[in-house]
Amino acid sequence: MITLDAIHALEDTGRGDQLTQRRLKKQKLQLRDQIQQIEDRLTPDIIA
Repeated sequence: MITLDAIHALEDTGRGDQLTQRRLKKQKLQLRDQIQQIEDRLTPDIIA
């Protein structure tokens, strides 16, 4: 995931400011939520 790579690169080099890191982490969480929502729509609920 590009966002995750960008976060790690900023942390490793120490060049990213905290605001940028926070913004990228928030963006990563939003993407993760969107992926989960799409997966939930694709996978039918099976009631036991």
